[in-house]
Amino acid sequence: MVLVTGDELLTAADKGKYAVGAFNVNNMEILQAVVTAAEGERSPVIIAATEGAIKYAGIEYIKSMAYTAAEKSDVPMALHLDHGKDIDMIKKCIEYGFTSVMIDASAMPLEENIAETRKVVDIAHPAGVSVEAELGRLKGVEDNVSVAERDAILVNPKEAERFVMETEVNSLAPAVGTSHGAFKFKGKPELDFDRLAETKRLTGVPLVLHGASSVPEYITEKASKYGAKLPGAKGVPEEQVKRAIGLGVCKVNIDTDLRLSLTAAVREVLAENPEVFDPRKILGPARDAINDVVKYKMKLLGSSGKA
Repeated sequence: MVLVTGDELLTAADKGKYAVGAFNVNNMEILQAVVTAAEGERSPVIIAATEGAIKYAGIEYIKSMAYTAAEKSDVPMALHLDHGKDIDMIKKCIEYGFTSVMIDASAMPLEENIAETRKVVDIAHPAGVSVEAELGRLKGVEDNVSVAERDAILVNPKEAERFVMETEVNSLAPAVGTSHGAFKFKGKPELDFDRLAETKRLTGVPLVLHGASSVPEYITEKASKYGAKLPGAKGVPEEQVKRAIGLGVCKVNIDTDLRLSLTAAVREVLAENPEVFDPRKILGPARDAINDVVKYKMKLLGSSGKA
């Protein structure tokens, strides 16, 4: 099967009231784990790569691996640039066959974000490539943050309505209280569901939840058992992810949980088998661990059986 656009996957998810997982890949083993899980679950999937992943692996390798996976598979998948901030890199990804790109100009004032995003839309849409953008700032919203500070961080639904209308993006990532990494919250995790619902009502486009890893205790405990230092690691509760999907989230980004599962598996192999130096025996179990996590996430997001 050829790669499809992000818009094709998210439009179907919007109608079906489920979400498609966007899983960040940095190497062959992670990609294999994600694709095998999608095939096993009969789930659509988004292969996501950041600018950092592209710098690490090389855009030629990422493109070749993704296209090979798509050609050998019969589940729909898209190749997505996650958090693109460099216009030249976004153009390069489009030239190399990415079927979806994200322009992250969320740190800019609204007017500049609109202008920058519109530039990308004008490049991507004629090439048949979907565009995602972000409003608000993605950082943990803790218990000791004032209401005024919280409002400054999170998305303004009225601004989102204007933003979508003027940019014509295919999907929007509104900041509603999540953050990247394994240490998302110091206080009680709580997304702003009212703000999320209003953003969906006013924009009508598929919404995206970034920083949505749940940081499962069984993974952090295993990693810690074999030497990892992860005190206070905390993610987004699964019930909140499911509630967000019910309010219009059609794409959920997951990276940290994959990294943690890989780290835990590699640490276990090296600790339990100090004589092992064959990379296949080290990375193979890590690939299996990621596969299990991705399958579980697809069930959680409701995308299993939707391919």
